[in-house]
Amino acid sequence: MAKLVKLFTLVQAAILTSAATLGLPAQAGYEDHPDAGKLIAELEADGFDPTYVRSILAKAERKQSILDAISRPAEKRLDWGEYRAIFIEPKRIAQGVEFWQEHRETLERAEQTYGVPPEIILAIMGVETRFGRITGNFRVLDALATLGFDFPRRAEFFRGQLADYFRLVRTEGVDPESLKGSYAGAMGYGQFIPSSFLAYAVDFDGDGQRDIWGNPTDAIGSIANYFAEHKWRKGEPVIATPVFNDASVEALVNQDLKPELTLLEWSERGVTPREALNGEMKATLMRLSSGEKNEYVLGLHNFYVITRYNHSRLYASAVYELSQLYAEQIR
Repeated sequence: MAKLVKLFTLVQAAILTSAATLGLPAQAGYEDHPDAGKLIAELEADGFDPTYVRSILAKAERKQSILDAISRPAEKRLDWGEYRAIFIEPKRIAQGVEFWQEHRETLERAEQTYGVPPEIILAIMGVETRFGRITGNFRVLDALATLGFDFPRRAEFFRGQLADYFRLVRTEGVDPESLKGSYAGAMGYGQFIPSSFLAYAVDFDGDGQRDIWGNPTDAIGSIANYFAEHKWRKGEPVIATPVFNDASVEALVNQDLKPELTLLEWSERGVTPREALNGEMKATLMRLSSGEKNEYVLGLHNFYVITRYNHSRLYASAVYELSQLYAEQIR
């Protein structure tokens, strides 16, 4: 009897420990969440069987690690020096050159088709996933459900992504529980969220599938198409180097990612580009801080296009700098 009591006590302790560790009581799925009804109705209107939608939502698991991760993204935690050090490093450069050597024909075809240079596509893949090596370990279903139902600040956005995820798996004929990605539900070589997949992913090898997860050819074409659809301008520069003639212009730094003033208008305010460029080109003035040191750049239209991939000046700066390092190796 004493042994049975001791065993029972140990089992109780294990259960309590597991509950504390996992934040139990565990959520048995999201099919009965107060906001699930609207999503189910939306998908039913789009031709989905509501019973099927409920059954998939029932399998979605709340992940506290996802909520923790989205609350501390690197773009908000790190300054430019710290952020740059993550991506501008020899191994990532070598991996990009290796990928170029293996997929040169496809990258050149993407440039001919969409007008996007190979070094930009390489930089996106290098920053996002190290060329498919690190694509994320969260089930996309769990990520989007967790954020769509348990992250109030952006719940509406992520519920929209969850609806698009249902459309994606129907269109592509894949198991909704099988796909993995980032904590934010981004997938594949280029880390497309579901809405981006539906809008921009392409079947670049003509096999009838848009496979951005395991097919680098489709991934290359999809990234190029994304940039083309966001109005990448072939042959135009990405940044210009500002020369300050008036210190008061500091008040105009980092106001918006979207360029609003022309280079002529910047010159009138005391900032001129070091490069000889068309004065009608628009730019935004940005400060990139590294500890006590500040760097300044004029982000042009193509810089803004990079920020459409990730709305961060740090991200776009890293992509651009990495792209230039790749260009030195492949051009």
